[in-house]
Parts: sequence; structure tokens; C-alpha cells
Amino acid sequence: MSSSSKKPNCCSNAVPRRTFLAATLASSAVLAKPNWVHSAPSKSSRAESVAGDLFESLTDSQRSAVVRGFHDPLRSVVRANWHVVKPTIGSSFYDKRQQVLAQQIVRELTSKEGFERIVKQTEDDDGGLEAYSMAWFGKPGDSEFEWMLTGRHLTMRADGNSLDRVAFGGPIAYGHGEESDPKSNLFYFQTEQVNRVFESLDATQRKSALIAGDGQSEAHVTVDTAEKSLSGLAVDQMKDDQRVLFEAALASILSPYREEDRSEALQLLKKQPDSLGKLRLAFFRDSDLAKDGIWDCWRIEGPQTVIHFRGAPHVHAFIHITG
Repeated sequence: MSSSSKKPNCCSNAVPRRTFLAATLASSAVLAKPNWVHSAPSKSSRAESVAGDLFESLTDSQRSAVVRGFHDPLRSVVRANWHVVKPTIGSSFYDKRQQVLAQQIVRELTSKEGFERIVKQTEDDDGGLEAYSMAWFGKPGDSEFEWMLTGRHLTMRADGNSLDRVAFGGPIAYGHGEESDPKSNLFYFQTEQVNRVFESLDATQRKSALIAGDGQSEAHVTVDTAEKSLSGLAVDQMKDDQRVLFEAALASILSPYREEDRSEALQLLKKQPDSLGKLRLAFFRDSDLAKDGIWDCWRIEGPQTVIHFRGAPHVHAFIHITG
């Protein structure tokens, strides 16, 4: 998988106020209690409904450019920097109402805090959501449908649960081009939470959790069904208090997204007794960028799950959870 080219950034971890964004940040309680019980997204969920409204507003010429069949190979692609189709949201290809609806889909796919964070990331990395592109695979409301947003450091999906036992409608990507300081990237809070697990480990556990390499390779972002190939510390080798910290880390990773997607992801991760125990947590030995004991590249992996976070030279992260 190719890395994106550098772009200058002047951002911080703070998220500024904007008139079109909700001013209230999501409660941090979600990290302390990662226990959602709501159902997976449906075809009538709010993001899917808005995607349907936008689809209905498309002209024939627009549809020919941005609508593809559900089984088109592009639907399965995930990269740190790419465009699924050429027209961008902010171009004259879309009218003003369609541009507003596109932003509304992203709002509905995210938590309140997650929406602000992702909008900030798109502004830092490519001038805003206007520079990103979107495509429809199939028709909203049909049994097989997916809406996809792509661009620099972002791949998002809304599929109304067209794909059974696949969280987020397929693999997703996020990131941030900030390179001046690892602590300044918009997703450093996830690294902090995951490293709290490492801090709680004893010497033997740390030896298992630290693996060779720097975490730069992103070629493997699909799930691996061969459990024997996985590296890192198995969650079932953690003590109870360590597992609590691990679940809090998962909640942190999922926190930018809407509750329905978080719920489905956790249901898939916990689908069988002690499914979480089969996951492995790994920290890349050569990725302590600031030499401060904080591992900036890490990975959570299981037979049907991969969460890969590359923190250098800037953030490229991927989530793929299936069941």
C-alpha cells in the first residue's frame, strides 16, 4: 500500500469551534464503560437515509460518474490516500444542497466529538471535506448498497448492514498529516490509551507484546484467518485489570464513530465467549519516536480483526472487523 505524500500542516490536537459543528464534545464516559447494546446500522439509519436523499437528487450525468454496481472491486479498496471517483464534494459537479447533504452523512456516521475531529483532520490535510470524493455502490434501500467517502487520510462507509458480520461496511482508514510532534496528531489520545495497557504489563508480558519492526508496513490490512500467524500478547494472557484497560482502549479507538457502528463492532468482537481473549496486542519495538516509553505504532489483531496504527512519520490507521 502506497503512502501519501507529505503536505505541510500547522495543526494541534485541539479542535476549534465552528458555526456548523456541534459545540459539545462527546462525554469521556464512553471510554470508561465500553458496553454498547444498540443494534447495528440499518437501511433506515440516519446516515443511510441522507445518502438516499442525496442519491435521489443526482442527475443522470452525475450518476454515471459516481454510482457503481455493488460488486465493483473499488468497493473493497482501502488506502490512506485515494479517491474512489474523480468528482470532489466541493467542486461544481455537486450543487450547494448536495454538498450540505454530503457533510450531513459524515456527521451522522460519527460521534459529536468524532465529527469535529474528522473535519479538523480534513481541513489540516486537504483543505476540508470539499476536497474529498464519494461514491454509491448499488442503490440506497436495496438489499445491497454502500456509500463511500475517500480522500487524504480517510475512507468511510455507510452500508445499512448490507454485509452481514462486517463492521463499518468494510475496512476503513483514518489519519493525520501532522509530523512536528507525535503528541500533536489528532489521534494521539488512542496511542495514550493503548499504551496504558502496556504500562500495566509485567516483564514477561511486555516481552510478548513487543515485536520487531517499526510498524511502517501497511500491506496487511485485511483480516487473517490463520491464528498461528499472529504476533503480540494474547488478551487471554492478561489479568482482569489489564483486560479492563484493553477494553477501554478499544472504546477509544471506536469512539469517533456513530453508536450503531461501535455497537456492531463490539458485538462482532464479543460474538463468542472470550472472543476478545483471542485478540493479540502488539507494539512495534522500533516505534518509540520520542524515546519517552510511548510506543507510537501498535496493532490489535485476531483471526477476523485487524486494527493497525502507524504513528510515524504521521498517522495512517486502519480498522477491519468481521465476524
